[in-house]
Amino acid sequence: MERSAQRLGRALVVIINDAVMHGEHEDTTGPLVTELLEEAGFIVDGVVAVSGDVVGIRNALNTAVIGGVDLVVTVGGTGVSPRDQTPEATQGVLDRPIHGIAEALRSSGLAAGAVDAGISRGLVGISGSTLVVNLAGSRGAVRDGMATLSALVPHVIEQLSGLDEV
Repeated sequence: MERSAQRLGRALVVIINDAVMHGEHEDTTGPLVTELLEEAGFIVDGVVAVSGDVVGIRNALNTAVIGGVDLVVTVGGTGVSPRDQTPEATQGVLDRPIHGIAEALRSSGLAAGAVDAGISRGLVGISGSTLVVNLAGSRGAVRDGMATLSALVPHVIEQLSGLDEV
C-alpha cells in the first residue's frame, strides 16, 4: 500500500531565530516552508519559533517526535557563528543520521548560489519514526532545500511508515 500523493503525512516547521521568537522580527521563512510542504502533499501542523539555544531547539524537536509528525523541518542556526547551535541540538535527538540527504542539501544550495546552504552544518536523520531536516535560514536556502527534499522525502516517509514492505 502506498500513501496518497496528496497526503504524505504531517509536518512541523521549527524556526530557530531569537528575534522572531521574541516578536522583534517578522518570520518570512516559516510561511514559505509551510507553503512548499503543503504543495508537496504534507499537512502542516504549525510553525514554532524557538531561540537558538540547544535546550529550546531540542525541546521543540522532541515535542514534534513525541507528537507523531512524519517530518520536522528546522530553519536557521546551522552556520558557523557561535550562536548557531541547531546541529548540536539535532544530533542529541537523532537515532540515525542520513548523511546523503544533508550533503545533497549543501551541494544543491551552493550550486544555486545559497552560500549559507553551502556552508551549513545542518543534519538530517531519523528520530523514532520522524524525519528531521535542518535547513539554513535564508529564503534561497529554503527554496532550494525544499526542491531537493521533494524528490527524497516521500521515499523516506514511505520506508519509515513500513508501507513499502510487502
